[in-house]
Amino acid sequence: MNKIEAIERFFAAYAAHDLDGMRSVLADDIEWIIPGRHPLSGVKRGVPEVAAFLEQLGKAGFQAEPVFLEANQDHVVDIHRGWTTQGIGEVDTLWALVWHFDADGKVDRVVNLSGDQHQMDAFVWANYALAPIPERLA
Repeated sequence: MNKIEAIERFFAAYAAHDLDGMRSVLADDIEWIIPGRHPLSGVKRGVPEVAAFLEQLGKAGFQAEPVFLEANQDHVVDIHRGWTTQGIGEVDTLWALVWHFDADGKVDRVVNLSGDQHQMDAFVWANYALAPIPERLA
């Protein structure tokens, strides 16, 4: 499977809420970087953290529709429309993701860039509460 097919497989699994299908594309030690100043932002390390993040997005009915995919030897650049179908407020914007592949052909790093970071920050703060202290402290 080529790199673009891997990303298409990931999006098909994401649309079907198939976490195992998404995991089949991701390296065990993946780093997924989520921009912003909200409770879901930051670097997600490892498949369990990435899966938990994606599960939270699923609760807001996040959908993705690819607009552009292009690959070189190590990367895929994906531009897609991403939007919410549930929750307070909405997100409907373009996202650019830079996917990096390791030597085994698995995605080991994703950098997520938002077309409207302020919209995403406001949506997450309106829909995802932080746990009270001390539960939120590691």
